[in-house]
Amino acid sequence: MSRLTRRQSLAALAAAPFAYLGLKEAKQQTPAPKPNIVFIMADDLGYADLSCYGRREYVTPNIDKLAAQGVKFTQAYANSAVCTATRVALITGRYQYRLPVGLEEPLASPARNIGLPPNHPTLPSLLKQAGYGTTLIGKWHLGWLPEYGPLKSGYDHFYGFRGGKLDYFTHKSGAANTDTDDLWDQDALVHNHGYLTDLLGDRAISTIGDYAKSKQPFLISLHFNAPHWPWEGPDDEAESQRVTGNLADYDGGDNATYGRMVMAMDKQVGRVLEALDKNGIANNTIVVFTSDNGGERFADVWPFSGSKMELLEGGLRIPAIARWPGRFKPGSTSDQVAISMDWVATLLEAAGASADPQYPLDGINLLPTLTGKAAPVPRKLFWRYHGNAQQAMRDGDMKYLRIRDNSFLFNVVRDPLERANLKDRQPDVYQRFLADYKAWDVTMLPIDPKAYTESITGKVRADHYGVD
Repeated sequence: MSRLTRRQSLAALAAAPFAYLGLKEAKQQTPAPKPNIVFIMADDLGYADLSCYGRREYVTPNIDKLAAQGVKFTQAYANSAVCTATRVALITGRYQYRLPVGLEEPLASPARNIGLPPNHPTLPSLLKQAGYGTTLIGKWHLGWLPEYGPLKSGYDHFYGFRGGKLDYFTHKSGAANTDTDDLWDQDALVHNHGYLTDLLGDRAISTIGDYAKSKQPFLISLHFNAPHWPWEGPDDEAESQRVTGNLADYDGGDNATYGRMVMAMDKQVGRVLEALDKNGIANNTIVVFTSDNGGERFADVWPFSGSKMELLEGGLRIPAIARWPGRFKPGSTSDQVAISMDWVATLLEAAGASADPQYPLDGINLLPTLTGKAAPVPRKLFWRYHGNAQQAMRDGDMKYLRIRDNSFLFNVVRDPLERANLKDRQPDVYQRFLADYKAWDVTMLPIDPKAYTESITGKVRADHYGVD
């Protein structure tokens, strides 16, 4: 057996610290694992419909816990006051008015043959390029087969419904006696028994377990239909047989039913958070909870006025919560003005992925604010809504609003109810906002007079008497 000479031993000892430093440096350069992403979206949930945002008639302990462990936004906006348009912005990271499907308020019928173009980059398609598995569970509402669908726009897996509404028990988009089944597993219709909110939660939990076993980073888009009408809680199966015609259920519902619907969703959110814990991946998972637009008939939008289908704050302001253990400060509140399309830039940055330069994002990366590394930044945001010829723009604390022939200027920080019209008091500000809005508007697709739009009328809402 050969022996080391004295010179060789000294040389080895001299090199040892440098070898240790090299190992230490290699460890430091090992990239952190890509974070998993669970993006939870409610449907028509009002700003104050969670107890952590002020709802008093019921409690949402699981979503409240999520807020206690993460960041709660106080000035988060939806891209639109209705679902399809917001979902276009959410999946593309761009103003919805750049695509024909984004002009639908909402997408109402396959006969229009409009949808999200499969060749357009999306959050799931961009994350797939970065090695992520992608699954949509719940609502799609961005176009029908055979031209459009989640599997054509970046998702590997889909369990949910393609249209804008679904009965919670029959899983039909129309009345119980109609042939309108719309529950899908991949591209196959399925007939599963159960309350839809629970079924979506069950699928999310099993999907989390599958991804955890595979060790593949993942995006799960969990898009509940709750608390969208018809007004059916977990024990209201009889209501699904009673509702006839349009599922809008104008003669049904009440505050208690609405509360049961929201609490059922909160229960499933709790189960999802528990599944992340049980699979040992909670600390490396970003969880976002938000809504697609402001609240509807039984929603609480305090301290705002207006509701879904209106560009008043109540139709646009939404709850938004984000948790990333070790990155986002627990129990913190952010006054950053944010909007649905911001989540694409934010989550791509967190995942180490990039946007397609041919489709530049309109949203911003919120990570500096969420991690506490930067103060809120000023925003200039724009909206339009074909129904009732609505326009809106926010810049700083001020907001321009137009509804039909009536125009307004509000300070929405001091006056969140939008009562004190400052248009004549601050004419220079009003004229500047009007000019900025017009300059932005010409960069978007023009309003399509053939596009479907919905608005609230006095026929269905007594508080809108005089509106036809």
